Amino acid sequence: MPRSARLARVRSPYDGEIVRLALPALGALAAEPLYVLVDTAIVGHLGRPQLAALGVAATVLGLFAVFNFLQYGTTAQTARALGAGRDETAARLGAQALWLSLALGAVLAVLLAALAEPVVALVGAEGRTASYAVTYLRIAAVGVPSALLALGGQGFLRGVADLRTPLLLVVAGNVANAVLEVVFVYGLDWGIRGSAWGTALAQTGMGAGFAWAILRRIGPERAGLRPALARRVLSVGVFILLRTASLVAAFALVGVVVAHLGDAPLAAHQIAFQLWLFLALVLDAIAIAGQIIVGRELGADRPERAYEASARMIALSVATGLVFALVLLALHDALPRAFSADDAVLDQCAAVWPLFALMQPLNGAVFALDGILIGAGDGPYLAASMLAAFAVCAAAVLGSYEAGWGIRGAWGAIVLLICLRLALLGARFLRRRWLVTGWAT
Repeated sequence: MPRSARLARVRSPYDGEIVRLALPALGALAAEPLYVLVDTAIVGHLGRPQLAALGVAATVLGLFAVFNFLQYGTTAQTARALGAGRDETAARLGAQALWLSLALGAVLAVLLAALAEPVVALVGAEGRTASYAVTYLRIAAVGVPSALLALGGQGFLRGVADLRTPLLLVVAGNVANAVLEVVFVYGLDWGIRGSAWGTALAQTGMGAGFAWAILRRIGPERAGLRPALARRVLSVGVFILLRTASLVAAFALVGVVVAHLGDAPLAAHQIAFQLWLFLALVLDAIAIAGQIIVGRELGADRPERAYEASARMIALSVATGLVFALVLLALHDALPRAFSADDAVLDQCAAVWPLFALMQPLNGAVFALDGILIGAGDGPYLAASMLAAFAVCAAAVLGSYEAGWGIRGAWGAIVLLICLRLALLGARFLRRRWLVTGWAT
C-alpha cells in the first residue's frame, strides 16, 4: 500500500475540526468534576465519616445530572439552527436556556434544602456520616441555580462553536473553589461545611459569568422569553432527560447498594466513581464535537458528511479510552493513595480497579455514539435504549448484593450497563435512521 494511502487511513479530513472543537471542550469538561475531586482530596483527610458523607452527598447531587438536557439539547438545537441558516433563532435559543436554567435551579435549590435529611436517610447513611451529609447538602443548595445556569450557558455557547469562553469560566470557577476550600476547611477550620461553602460560592460566581457571556453575545433585545422556542428546547430535552434519568438512576442505585456495604466500600466507591466521572467527561469532549458537527451538518442537509465525521469521532474516542486504561492499570496502587491512607479503603479500591480501568475503551465508544445521536436529535431512541439498559443493570446490581459479591459485583453491573449501551447505540448508528436533515425535524 502506498504511503499516501496509509496516511489517509490514519488521518481524516475531519480531524482538524474535531480537534479544534474537542480540545477546549476537553479543558472545560476535565475541569468540571474537579469540584468534587478537590472536595474528595480535602475532605478525605478529615476522616472516614466525612469522606463517606461526601460520597452520599455526591450521589444525591449526581441526580441533578438529569437536567443536562439544558446543555445537550441547547447545543444540538443551536447548531442545527445555524446549519439551516436561522441565525436569529439560534441567538434566541441562548436566552431560553438562561430562563429555563434559572427556573429549574431555583425550584431544585428549595427542594434540596428542605428534603436533605430524608433524602440522606433514603440513601442509607447513618450516624455521623448522615449528619455530615445533611450539612453538606443544605449548604450546597445555595449553588444549585448557578450550576444549572452554567449547564444551559455552556449548551448555547457550544452550539455557536464558542468553546473558549466556557473553558475560561470553568477554569476560573475551579481555581476559586480550590482556594476557598483550603481557606474554609483548613484556614477557618470549618471542616466539611467549609468544603460545601467553597463549592457553592465558586458555582455562584461561575453561573453569573455564563449569564453575562450569553447576554453580551446575543444582546438585550433577544433576551426575552419566547414560549415557542422554550417549548422546543423542552420537547427535545424531555427524551434526553429520560435517557439521563435512567443513567443517573443506575449509578444512584449502585451508590445506594455500596452504601449498605459499609463506610470502607462507600469511601472506595467515592474515589473510583469520581475518577470514572472525570475520565468520562474527558472522553465526552469528542462527543461534544459530535453534537456540534452532526447538528450543523444535518441542519445544512449534508447527511453523508455527518456520518463520515461521526465514524471518525468514534474511532478517536475508543483510542483515547485505551490510553486511559493503560495509565490506570499502571497507577493501580499509587492513584488511590492520593485520596486516602486508610488500609480498608485501599483494599476495596484494589478489588474494583481492574473493572474500572478496562472499561475505558468501551466508555469511549458509548460516549461518542451518545453525542452523535444527541446532535442528531434522536431523543426517542436514546431514551428507550437507556431505559432497557437500566432495567438490566438494576437487576444485576441488586442480584450482586443478594449474592454478597460486594463492591466488585456493584461495579460489574456498571460494566454490563456500558456493554448494553454500546450494543444498542452501535446498532442504531449503523442503520443510519438518525440521519434526519433540516431545522423543522
